[in-house]
Amino acid sequence: MTAYLNALGVICALGRNKHEVARSLFAGDVSGMRTEAGWVPERVLPVAAVHGELAPIPVELRQQSSRNNQLLLEAALQIQDDIEQAIHTYGRGRIGIVLGTSTSGIDEASRGIARYLRDHQFPSDYDYQQQELSAPANFLADWLQLSGPAYVISTACTSSARALMSAQRLLDMGLCDAVLCGGVDSLCKLTLNGFSALDAVSGERCNPFSANRDGINIGEAAVLFLMSNSTRSPRPIALLGSGASCDAHHISAPEPTGRGAREAMSKALRSAGLQPGQIDYLNLHGTATQHNDAMESLAVAAVFPDGVPCSSTKPMSGHTLGAAGALEAAFCWLSLSAENTAQALPPHLWDGQPDPDLPALHWVTAADRLKHTFACHLMSNSFAFGGNNVSLIIGDAP
Repeated sequence: MTAYLNALGVICALGRNKHEVARSLFAGDVSGMRTEAGWVPERVLPVAAVHGELAPIPVELRQQSSRNNQLLLEAALQIQDDIEQAIHTYGRGRIGIVLGTSTSGIDEASRGIARYLRDHQFPSDYDYQQQELSAPANFLADWLQLSGPAYVISTACTSSARALMSAQRLLDMGLCDAVLCGGVDSLCKLTLNGFSALDAVSGERCNPFSANRDGINIGEAAVLFLMSNSTRSPRPIALLGSGASCDAHHISAPEPTGRGAREAMSKALRSAGLQPGQIDYLNLHGTATQHNDAMESLAVAAVFPDGVPCSSTKPMSGHTLGAAGALEAAFCWLSLSAENTAQALPPHLWDGQPDPDLPALHWVTAADRLKHTFACHLMSNSFAFGGNNVSLIIGDAP
């Protein structure tokens, strides 16, 4: 069965809905990446934050109030009509929820613990539910009063890519008729200080695949797809294939030859029944760290010996960690949607200084366009700590 991606709600540094995000994405707009102090002691860092007020958590769910859930609510409100139609069509017990996160409400928990250490009591608005990894799925199920399967996957930076894979399995097994799937992660001091301690955070806008690359920028995002086995769209977009691997090379460093990444991409191609030459665009994981970009370059060159148009979008969105897989799948979805009237592709933004030790890749520029009007196939890579690797193929449904 085909897993159609019928609707998309998205909020990130590029914009607060799919129209704003698409406009910024295809224009190569990096204005959402802003330098801020206060996240890491004695450092001023670029971060890709969502600015402005967020939708308030309903009073009856105030125990689940967190910035993470507020971002998720913003994404859900964008597709509320589609969700209500699915509820009317399938019933509340036949709609599942699968989300990816790595932060959940840890920022609220960190501030609550700091208050406890100082005053020997938690603040009145602190609740343990805020920091549970299951919190986003629980909140969405409670808000929508859904009783289908609802859970969270947390495999670091592949979390929400795996959520899309799991959503498709729920449909294939007949456990659900529709699934709300995606991911959400919010900026927090714990994450930024952790990556800074690994010497992985750049003090400048990240510079993926450059000889001068020196680390990531962190961002925040919420992404929510409505996936089902039916569609009424004149141009239906679907999850055509997926592949996952776990090479378990190291707790934080990728396997240097790209073996696990190659396996994930190859599995995704087999799953979709496609050859490498049929991929029109590849959204790279492209974190701008030394090891990730080296490994990914080797893997892409091996899987796509004839080349493939590719880019890293993280200089615009930041690395949104647990939300990154779904966010970059959303960038592929937007590339095929009515929002992209010019058939543009997300440009690769860097200083243009290639690393001579890495194989050359085919970088997307602002002038590049999708080769086809229809029957396009776009791949998105996500790689994570622990050797977790996922590749998704988003495209026009056959």
